[in-house]
Amino acid sequence: MLTTHPFDDDKLREECGVFGIYGNPQAGAITALGLHALQHRGQEAAGIVSFDGSRFHLQHTLGLVGDHFSSEAIIAKLKGASSIGHVRYATTGDTSIRNVQPLYADFEFGGFALAHNGNLTNAQTLRRQLVRRGCLFQSSTDTEVIVHLMATARGGSPVDRLIEAVRQVEGAFSLVALTSKEVIGVRDALGVRPLVLGRLGDTYLLASETCAFDIVGAEYVRDVEPGEMIVIDGDGVHSMRPFQPQQRRLCIFEYIYFARPDSVMEGTSVYEARQRIGRELAREAGVPADVIVPVPDSGVPAALGYAQEAGVPFDLGIIRNHYVGRTFIEPTDQIRHLGVKLKHNANRAMIEGKRVVLVDDSIVRGTTSKKIVEMVRAAGAKEVHMRISSPPTSHPCFYGIDTPEQGKLLAHRMTVEQMREFIQADSLAFISLDGLYRAMGEEKRDPANLGYCDACFTGDYPIPLTDALENPPVEANVAVRA
Repeated sequence: MLTTHPFDDDKLREECGVFGIYGNPQAGAITALGLHALQHRGQEAAGIVSFDGSRFHLQHTLGLVGDHFSSEAIIAKLKGASSIGHVRYATTGDTSIRNVQPLYADFEFGGFALAHNGNLTNAQTLRRQLVRRGCLFQSSTDTEVIVHLMATARGGSPVDRLIEAVRQVEGAFSLVALTSKEVIGVRDALGVRPLVLGRLGDTYLLASETCAFDIVGAEYVRDVEPGEMIVIDGDGVHSMRPFQPQQRRLCIFEYIYFARPDSVMEGTSVYEARQRIGRELAREAGVPADVIVPVPDSGVPAALGYAQEAGVPFDLGIIRNHYVGRTFIEPTDQIRHLGVKLKHNANRAMIEGKRVVLVDDSIVRGTTSKKIVEMVRAAGAKEVHMRISSPPTSHPCFYGIDTPEQGKLLAHRMTVEQMREFIQADSLAFISLDGLYRAMGEEKRDPANLGYCDACFTGDYPIPLTDALENPPVEANVAVRA
């Protein structure tokens, strides 16, 4: 029986990644490389659409970028000097080829391709309205709503139609789009999802993260501002503002976990931010220890910061197997018990007889943390303390991060002490909300002047949850701040 790894659902899942380029004869190949760099943002599917001056060329695949787009024959099919691409992790819609992006449609003005990172919180409401108007949906992804809104717009250029469409949607999104004349980028009014602008010679690029520029030798120019639309065409880069200005609210989990550590977001190095979070965590919740051990890989920068602040040696006491994908093993109880070792294994020489502090980025359901603590104890650790570089994740995300239902989040059901007992650690501590904001350069969390979305910790949802409130789950318990 083919099944996913039994512990894959015990992490917050990345959203998606987008990439776009205008004016380069190697656009398809460059887009494939950019998607390689963004692979951490989605591993279920990938797609690229290019335009060669007369025709659009589409390549979609389930699986990893390298499994399909490393082929010279495939890249040769992506002709043209303009291209957009997408790596997907399904937060809405199932995993099937019909949902792989970029989506493509033929309009009166010509072909149009669209790729989306984020989640539309009124997609189901809009979808019902569009179906009543006669629209026929070909996928179950919320991105297709934007395509139909463009199709039913009052006319005008592709840019005009896209503006009319995005003004009707609610939620968090960064979009890249491709027409016969331009590449377009749009970031939601609060800037919850990231989008950056780069340059490669005379070529301009858009991407979810700066690491996608590094791989192709491009220069980071700036972040696309919240609420900004960028149009790249033969005359250069044009900026528009289709939304009313609002307080920016970049997802703070980008700094904690989602973004690659070598990326820069809003002028801040992700790696340095994670180290500062680790230092703050050590100041807030230090404990006598002999070694600081990261839970790889996302816990490494925070663990380094923690070790530096605590003056305690840092060591790789857990080794990660980077080649774990899917397993053909039936997940019996015995296999579930052993399954964590498919991904992580204790490095006995570094932890035996020692007081160990494990540093990880989050606890979601708690099952993996429990197994890791158990594994480290079995390898001879004298004490096992768990430190988490985010506050307790007690609320689901509706803005493009795949989180379990609220009732399945350990921090929603338990106090920190109950969580400690559940994972069987000697102690457990999370960074405080104020500590997290201090690590990001602010005095504390100021509810009246928030610069980040932290709804997964606080339940303070900055964008209306129209669909969730119309059809609330049993334990929705959401508080929306418009």
